Amino acid sequence: MKTFRSGALWTAGILAALTLGLGGAVASAPLRPESSATTAFERLKTLAGTWEANTEKGKISSSYEVVSNGSAILERVKVPGESEMITMYHLDGNHVVLTHYCTAGNQPRMETTGLDANGELVFNFTGGGNLGDPNVGHMHHAVLKFGGPDDFSYNWTFQQDGRPRFTENIHYVRVK
Repeated sequence: MKTFRSGALWTAGILAALTLGLGGAVASAPLRPESSATTAFERLKTLAGTWEANTEKGKISSSYEVVSNGSAILERVKVPGESEMITMYHLDGNHVVLTHYCTAGNQPRMETTGLDANGELVFNFTGGGNLGDPNVGHMHHAVLKFGGPDDFSYNWTFQQDGRPRFTENIHYVRVK
């Protein structure tokens, strides 16, 4: 009987040590492996703040805010003479996805797998809301190029009837 008790205690001690040891290994493992999309999303977060650009339409102001416990980025764009536009960015697997709530009344979705060789985020159209007819005008392509810590460029291409209609080339500088 003594042997059983000391054997049971020994076995329980070994199991406890193994459980604690494995628990520590699991707790220290990363939640998600680092991917190009994750790196790109973290880089997008560095845009948090207020930005301005001088354009043919006048001074455009944009702001970026990291929201939802770091899982999304809210962009607000104010173009003179137009309603405010919103773009939301988030990770979806190995892609950074954006949904652009446009003054055209639709919500195109685009995605990128991360920074390309030139350090740019190239977003390609994947669908959208209020776009039942593919010929309806919508933002179809976007390229964000990071400059220094206080500047970046964003080029948005508007497509209608299956072909590009115009591109907005905007160079932003940080205000705060």
